[in-house]
Order: sequence, then C-alpha cells, then structure tokens
Amino acid sequence: MNALSSNFGSAIFAVEPLATLPFYDERRPFPRMQPAKALHHFRELLKDKENTEEVFHIFESLPWQGIRAAAERFMLSPRGQAIRAAEPALAPILDDHAALRRYPAGSLAHAYCDFMEREGLTAQGLADEFAKFARDRGPYHDQFRWYLERMRDVHDMLHIVTGYGRDALGEACVLAFTYSQQPAPANLFIGYMAGLNIRQQAGKGAPVLRAIREGQRLGKACPRMCEQSMLELLPLPLDEVRRRLKVTPAMRYADCHAVWRAQGVDPFDLLGKKAA
Repeated sequence: MNALSSNFGSAIFAVEPLATLPFYDERRPFPRMQPAKALHHFRELLKDKENTEEVFHIFESLPWQGIRAAAERFMLSPRGQAIRAAEPALAPILDDHAALRRYPAGSLAHAYCDFMEREGLTAQGLADEFAKFARDRGPYHDQFRWYLERMRDVHDMLHIVTGYGRDALGEACVLAFTYSQQPAPANLFIGYMAGLNIRQQAGKGAPVLRAIREGQRLGKACPRMCEQSMLELLPLPLDEVRRRLKVTPAMRYADCHAVWRAQGVDPFDLLGKKAA
C-alpha cells in the first residue's frame, strides 16, 4: 500500500481480493445509443442544471462503448492493481478534509478542500446522487464497478486541475476535456449543447464554442485522470500536478469570462438568477 495512505486512517480499508469477484458482471445491460432519450433528458437538465440525475440519464443514453476494454487494460496492469489496493474507494479519501489539510499549503489537497468547501460539495454526495439514480439498476457484483465509481469521483478534481469553474461554461468545458480521456458521446453532447444554450442566452461576443473546443483539445494531452493515484497527486503543489498531467491554461475560457465581465455580466450567473 502507498505510504501516503497512512494519513487517512479508517478512510483506507481492506479491499476484497480480486479473485473473489468476476471482472465483469455479464448481467450488465449492453450499452446502447439512444439519442432521442438523451435529448429529452438534456431538455430537463436545462430546467435545473443542478439536477444531476438528468446527467446520469444522458450518460446512460450516450455511453462510452469501449469502457469495458479500457477498464480491463488498466485494472489488470500492475499499476492498476497497485492503485486499487491503495485506493479501494475515493470518496472516503477525498471527504477526509482533516487529513487532506495536513498536506502542505498550495498542494492539490488544499485546493481540493477549498473548492469543495466553497461550493458546498462532497464526493459522497455525488455517490449518493448516483445511488438514487441506480437504485433500480443492478446491483452488479464485479471489479468493473470500481472503475466506474472512480470515473465519477474524479469529476470535481478535474475542475481544480483544469481551472474550469462550476459556471455553465466551466462545466461544459470540463465535459469536453473529459471526452478526450473518456470518449462517451454524452460528454460532447452535453458540452456543446450547453455551449449553444449559453451563446443564445448570454449574447454574442464571447468565444463560447471555441472555449469548449479548446477544452476538448487540452484533454487529449492529459492522461486519464481516473487512472492516476490520488494519494500520489494530493500532496503535490497544484502547479506540479498540472505539469505532470500536461494541463495547460484554458485561454478561451478566460476570454469568455473577460468579455462577460466587460459587459457587466457575472460569468457565474449568466441568466441573472442571483438577482431574481
């Protein structure tokens, strides 16, 4: 086990031996493309962008069909097995802010805590939202579940590493970035559909779609985040993490914010809901 895990006490627990579970539970449904269903759930998402269940429906409708092969390649590799042993679940690690705060100021750990506390988020909260969505699906008993949960649990970490905020454009850019790592069509569908909606609502002048395309391009250089050891990255200075992951600044996203601020528009409140 990674020596860093000793900082987390009970957050690190024994993992079931790999031999006790099949890699893939064959009762899982075959991932099928359902674009009409995705469009319906996107329209529902527009009514409330915090309705995470709609996002899960869209990903179910536009899945990454190569995910099983990607998960198997990683999880059966020596590196994948070492990370699984050290990090059997991410949510307990990421939500132990007391342990994370023991890392140096300026570290990824501190940046993560600052972000999650400011936004009122927890990793377990996202896991709970998914559990509600999946209550009538499964349960499936396999090793593959670990990879799926890890993909989910690193989403907020991507905001910090990339510098994209939780504003509407920031979320769209993170999804475009994620597509280049985890090519579920849902990532691009939500990202670009959200971009079109932003451009319609916020008016002209800001390079919204170019910002989303830039996110997609930047994601190509970054290794797959869910396959990185969080216990190795968390103690490092945030700038060092970005260098290791080859993440460079998102210039078009910053340009959009600058345009909107010059127009007297809060980028985090494009529709003026805060004043309503």
